[in-house]
Amino acid sequence: MNVPTLEDLPNLNGKRVLVRCDFNVPLENGVITDDLRIRAALPTLRHLVNEGALVTTCSHLGRPKGEPDPQFSLTPVRERLQELIPEVQLMENLRFNAGETDNSPAFVEELIEGQDFFVNDAFGASHRAHASIVGPPKFLRSAAGRLLEQEVEVLNTLREKPKRPFVGIMGGSKVSDKLGVIEALLEVVDELIVGGGMCFTFLAAQGKPVGSSLLEENMIDKCRELLATHDSIKLPLDITALSSDGVIGDPLSGGEVRQMGTSIPDGWMGLDIGPGSAVEFCDVIAEARTVLWNGPMGVFEDERFAAGTRTIAEAVKDCRGFTVVGGGDSAAAAQLFGVADEMSHVSTGGGATLELIENGDLPGLAALRDSVES
Repeated sequence: MNVPTLEDLPNLNGKRVLVRCDFNVPLENGVITDDLRIRAALPTLRHLVNEGALVTTCSHLGRPKGEPDPQFSLTPVRERLQELIPEVQLMENLRFNAGETDNSPAFVEELIEGQDFFVNDAFGASHRAHASIVGPPKFLRSAAGRLLEQEVEVLNTLREKPKRPFVGIMGGSKVSDKLGVIEALLEVVDELIVGGGMCFTFLAAQGKPVGSSLLEENMIDKCRELLATHDSIKLPLDITALSSDGVIGDPLSGGEVRQMGTSIPDGWMGLDIGPGSAVEFCDVIAEARTVLWNGPMGVFEDERFAAGTRTIAEAVKDCRGFTVVGGGDSAAAAQLFGVADEMSHVSTGGGATLELIENGDLPGLAALRDSVES
């Protein structure tokens, strides 16, 4: 990683340390529904407190428009943090100030006022050149926290020295969103399973009709090129589809759900891999020594189209190799299906995970690498 870590900081007793965390947790009616990201910061925070530091944390939550918005207040997070580690303070939502996303020097100055050191433990935000990520290291001696250090170590291992066979599993909506990651993975994996909405652009590249399924026509030629140059890409053999009179997320609205092959008739929308595909993909995963799973196989939030993602989640859980869930919707699915605790590593990042796999670096890491030394 080649960035300073907590052990590189000098004596912290009585020193003020600003810690950038990723407390962007899910809330329902002001109540935290999953405190994983808060708990993930505890190893770093406990280390600093045990070293005698006076710790202040900062984080964003949601996407407020650069001004205070009560629905994005960090008050529930502050209350939970106080329960877990009462010695630590938490600022209000960084994005209540437009200077955060604009990387304003004035906002950086405001953040670091009175602070002696800076620690970045917000892996999930380190792909963004925001004020709280790249600003403090220009002025304060800085280090990576335990979570950031662990995330980077795990993902760099996948890029550089995975145990083989290495199986990648890519899902989600669009090829265009993950093209760079797909191309990077194809250079290192032995098999790349493709599901989710993106599989239909690949199927269209094979000349298959995809009905009303999600399709990026401008990516068909690129998918055709990838299929021609990489025989490691594995596509679904069958699809679970919904008729045109159905509504995604509303089983009571009617509509027919049908299993079919990969040629989808007009008016039908593919929303999950089929059972045959799930079985074949599970066989591939079972033989793996390393697995990276990023993206669901279908619209798993609708129980009618959850079977593919659930089956893949179970297969990754049962794999005897090193298993990594790449954050975002994959982590949410792993939590929903009760398998997250049995994975080797569940990333707290979404976009950061993908960008690190694709590029091998992040703005937050580069900032730490170039941080001042005193």
